[in-house]
Amino acid sequence: MPATDLALLKQAARDAGAIALRAFGNQPQVWDKPANAGPVTQADLDVDSMLRQTLLAARPDHGWLSEETTDTPARLSTAKTFIVDPIDGTRSFIEGAKDWAHSLAIAENGIITAAVVYLPARKLLFAAQRGGGATLNGQPIRTSAPADAASATVLAARPNFDAAHWRDGTPPPVKRAFRSSLAYRLCLVAEGRFDGMLTLRPAWEWDIAAGALIVAEAGGTASTRTGTPLHFNNVTPQVNGVVAAGTLHQTLINQLT
Repeated sequence: MPATDLALLKQAARDAGAIALRAFGNQPQVWDKPANAGPVTQADLDVDSMLRQTLLAARPDHGWLSEETTDTPARLSTAKTFIVDPIDGTRSFIEGAKDWAHSLAIAENGIITAAVVYLPARKLLFAAQRGGGATLNGQPIRTSAPADAASATVLAARPNFDAAHWRDGTPPPVKRAFRSSLAYRLCLVAEGRFDGMLTLRPAWEWDIAAGALIVAEAGGTASTRTGTPLHFNNVTPQVNGVVAAGTLHQTLINQLT
């Protein structure tokens, strides 16, 4: 019997983790991508190759979108598409920090229906299926409900709190924290360990597709920076920033310019 989409993604993520961990902390080969697109390691490429072969063998009618595969228009003509970041947080991976993840999702007509974010160095597997809730290592998770913004902590890079991004030039009175992987930031919000996350510049779909569903299935909301719903498998695979939170979501959206 064919595996369900979520079971397929979970096993593929675990297999990816086994590949990446062999290189982690072992001086992985590193190159700089063209056009200042950031670093890539041999482990990124090895994981990408395995995932592409494994997932498309199981679902040959699906399209493919990955950070480490040259994009083609073929995915635009498929109803379902894999959206994958082989290693999200490559800089952390290179530095020997543990906050990197494998991010795997399936989009159906632009909507994410199954998602896994796996941090093998931390032994954390976040998963969600549309309408089925979100889990961490098999246990249900929920987003938080802070009493007010002043008691909330939001994951974001420092430039997101520049005055120019906020109405009246005043950022909300939240505490700021940071993790290098966008996928992990979204999952930490879904888990309720942090009250929100935001990135206000255009975000690549492979960074946020899986985490967005995990937040939603944990009872939160993930949207663009203007509050509009996220849509995936776009011609240019980017969205207009991301704001994700539980009850804090509308407060953040209302204060953004």
